[in-house]
Amino acid sequence: MTCIVGLIEDQKVYIGGDSAGVAGYQLSVRKDRKVFCNGDFVIGGTTSFRMLQLLHYSLIPPKCEDDDIERYMVTKFVDAIRECFKAGGYAQKEREQEEGGTFLVGFQGRLFRISSDYQVGETLCGYDAIGCGDNVALGSLVATPDMQATKRVELALRAAESHNIGVRGPFYIESIG
Repeated sequence: MTCIVGLIEDQKVYIGGDSAGVAGYQLSVRKDRKVFCNGDFVIGGTTSFRMLQLLHYSLIPPKCEDDDIERYMVTKFVDAIRECFKAGGYAQKEREQEEGGTFLVGFQGRLFRISSDYQVGETLCGYDAIGCGDNVALGSLVATPDMQATKRVELALRAAESHNIGVRGPFYIESIG
C-alpha cells in the first residue's frame, strides 16, 4: 500500500512518495524512504521495501551510451534490475516467468513506470502514479496543471492520504534533471 507520484516539469523529473508500511490491518509509518536518487536516476516504488532497498543500495545502473532512451530502459536498465533482484534474493519466478515489483523511474527528463513483469511504460501526459492511492493522486495532478511541480506532487500525495487508508505522511519528494 502506498502512493508514489511522478511528474515532469521543464525537463526535470520529480517523484514523491509516502511513508506507509501496510501488512493486512497493520500500519506502520516507516523511516526508510520509498523515493531516492541512485546516480542519474530518481526512483520511487511500491510492492516491497526489500525491492526498494536493492534498487537504492545494490543496483548499479549501466552507463547509457544509446541515444534511444526507451531502448536503453527496456534492455540494459531492466536487465540490470533483474540481475540485482536475483543477487539480492528478491526475484520471484513462477511458470518460467520472472516477477519483480512496480516503481517509477526518472531519467534524462523522462518518467518511466516499470511494472512487475518488467514492462517499461511512459505516459504522454507527463505524470504518473502508482500504489493504492494512484487514482486520487492522478485526479489531483490533472486538476492542477498551473501549480509548481513540487506543490503538485505534494498535493497529490495529500489527496491520496485523505482518501486512502494505505497512504500516510510524511511525504518525501526527490528530483533529478
